Amino acid sequence: MYRLCVFAGTTEGRALVELLEGQPAEVTACVATEYGETLLTPRPGLTVSPGRLTGEEMEALFRRGGFDLVVDATHPYAAQVTENIAGACERAGVGYLRLLRASGGAPEGAVWVPDIAGAVDYLAGTQGNILLTTGSKELAGYAALPDFARRVYARVLPMEASLTACRAAGLAPDHIIAMQGPFSREMNAATLRAVSAQYMVTKDAGAAGGFAEKAAAAGGAGAVLVVVGRPAQREGVDFAGAVKELSRRFALRLRPQVTLAGIGPGGPEAMTGDVRRAVCGADCVIGARRMLEAVSTRGRTCQAVAPADIAACIRENPDCRRFAVVFSGDTGFFSGARKLLPLLADCDVTVLPGLSSLQVLCARTGTSYEDVVPLSLHGREGDVSPDVAQNRRTFVLVGGEGGAAGLFRTLAEAGLGAVRVTVGERLGYPEERITAGTAAALAEGAFDTLSAVLIENDSARPFVPGLPDSCFRRSGEGPVVPMTKSEVRGLVLGKLALTEDAVCWDIGAGTGSVSIEMALLARRGRVYAIERKGEALALLEENRRRFHTANLEIVPGAAPEACQDLPAPTHAFIGGSAGNMRAIIALLLEKNPAVRIVASAVTLESVAELTACGKEFSFTEWEAVSLTAARSRTAGPYHLMTGQNPVHLFTFQR
Repeated sequence: MYRLCVFAGTTEGRALVELLEGQPAEVTACVATEYGETLLTPRPGLTVSPGRLTGEEMEALFRRGGFDLVVDATHPYAAQVTENIAGACERAGVGYLRLLRASGGAPEGAVWVPDIAGAVDYLAGTQGNILLTTGSKELAGYAALPDFARRVYARVLPMEASLTACRAAGLAPDHIIAMQGPFSREMNAATLRAVSAQYMVTKDAGAAGGFAEKAAAAGGAGAVLVVVGRPAQREGVDFAGAVKELSRRFALRLRPQVTLAGIGPGGPEAMTGDVRRAVCGADCVIGARRMLEAVSTRGRTCQAVAPADIAACIRENPDCRRFAVVFSGDTGFFSGARKLLPLLADCDVTVLPGLSSLQVLCARTGTSYEDVVPLSLHGREGDVSPDVAQNRRTFVLVGGEGGAAGLFRTLAEAGLGAVRVTVGERLGYPEERITAGTAAALAEGAFDTLSAVLIENDSARPFVPGLPDSCFRRSGEGPVVPMTKSEVRGLVLGKLALTEDAVCWDIGAGTGSVSIEMALLARRGRVYAIERKGEALALLEENRRRFHTANLEIVPGAAPEACQDLPAPTHAFIGGSAGNMRAIIALLLEKNPAVRIVASAVTLESVAELTACGKEFSFTEWEAVSLTAARSRTAGPYHLMTGQNPVHLFTFQR
C-alpha cells in the first residue's frame, strides 16, 4: 500500500485523485479552500485536508504522513505555494513531482503582460469597461487603476471570502459578479455584453481553466483579451506524464479514461462546452480525418473510423490516459459509438451527446421532430420507400456521390414523386445550403455528399397486414402460382408476432405475398424467400420490385438444402415443404432453438405430419387452428358466398 499526498485544488489535481480510486494507495488530498473541499468526497483510502498551509506546516504534514510521494498539482500562478511544497519535501526527505498545466496558447490580437503591475500599466492608458476574471485573491493589485471602481467588474467565486475581497478593493455590489464556473464561450460573451466590457483580463489558465472559451468570447464580442503571463515554472510533467510516472513507481493499474464525444454537424461552434473541454483536455484525440480537422486540439491525434481500429489506438498509446473519440453529429444517432462501447470494457467511458443533423435541419426549417421517423442510408444500401409510404414525416441521412438524388429517383419510381423533400447540405459549415421541392423535381439535382433529407408525405398510410390479393402478380407466361390468400396471410403474420428487426425465412414462398408482408413488418430486419419453382421465382422477383422491399432476398432451391448457409432465423413460415417438413423443422431448430414457426397445411397428410412434429420436437408452445373462409361473388342481381379451401395453421416455439 502506497501513501501519496496530492495538492488537489485544481481540475487536474482532482482528476488525478479520482483516477487513483481503487488503486493500492492511501491518498491525502490537500485543498486550500472550503469550496475545494466540497469538490472531493472522502472515501476509503482518501483523506481530504482543507486549509492553507505554511511551509513549516507542510513539512510537519509530510513527516507525519510518511508519504512515498507528494504531487504538486497547484495552479500555475501559485508560484510561492509551489516553492513551499518543494522546499518542505526536500527538508522532510519526501519525493516531489510537479504536475504542470499546458499553456492556452497565444490568441491573435491578445495583449500579454508579465504580471498584475503590467496589466495595470497597460489598462491605465485605455478607456472603457474592464471584466476581471483573475479571481479575488489578487484583486487589490488592480485597485491602483484610475477609475477602478467605475471601470472594473470582477467575476469571482460565490464565497464570503471573495465578496469580502471585492468590498475591500472598493467595488460596489453592482460591479461584483459572483458565479461558479466552468463558463462556456456563450456565457463569457453574455457577461462581456452585460457589463459593456471592452477589455477582458485573464490568466493563461489552459484548457482546464477555460482559457479557450474566454479567448473565443472576447474575439466574438470585440473585446481586447489581456493575458497575465505565468510566473517561472518548476520543471514538471503534464497530466499524462504524471500518470505514467505514478504507474512506473507504484505499479498502478490505471484504466484509460475515454470520452465518446458528438461534435455536432460542422465546426467547433456547434460543439457543446462539455465536448470542447473533453477534446482540449485529452492526451489523444481519435476520429475520422474530417472530425479531427473540425476540432482544435494540441494533443496527439490518431486517425481511425472502425470501432476495432479506435480500440486499437487506445491500447497502442499506453502513455496517454485521457482519450477523446470524436463522432460527427450525436453519439446516440446513427453513430459508431454503439458498436465501440462493447470494445471498451477495460476503460472508464463517458458519452457526451452532440447536435444531430436531424435537430439542425428541423431547426433551419422551423419545425419540430418528435413525429419524425429517422433512417440512415449513409454507408449502407437500402430502399426507404416503404417507410416513406407509411409515415407522414421521415428523415434520411444520405452519403456518397448521388446519394440524395438517387434517393429521390427511387421515391419517384415507387410512385412517391409528389412527396415534399427538404435537403440540408453541409449543415453547420459556412457553405451550408437548404433546398426544398418534390422528390420528382429534385431527382436530377446535384447535392453534396454530406446531406440530410426531411421527407413529408401527407398521403402516408400505415401498413396493415393482409393486403388484398390483387396487389400481387400471380401469373406470368406460365401457370398461376399458388398464393397464401389475404385472410390466411393476415392470421399467419399475427401468429408469427414479428419484431421490427426479425430475421425471417419464408419456405415455399410462391409469389412472395407472405415474404413481402414480412419485409414490410420487419423493416430493420431481413427476409429470405426460399422457392424451388422457376415460374414462381420470376413472379416473386417482380413482386419484390413492385413493393420496394430491399430487405427481401430471394433464395432459389428446395428446403432444407437451400437454407443451410442462411443466417439463423428468429421467425419462419412454412407455406410449402415438398414432403420435407420434418427435415425443415429440424434445421430451423438447429439454427435457432428458440425460433418461432408458423406452418400451413391444406391436406390431411400435412396436418398429420405437423401434429407428429409438434410432439416429437417437444415444443413448449404449440397450437393448431383450422381456418375456413368464404368470399362473396355476384350471380346476376344476387351475391353469393363461395367457400375457400380450409387451411390448418400450426404455431410452434420452444
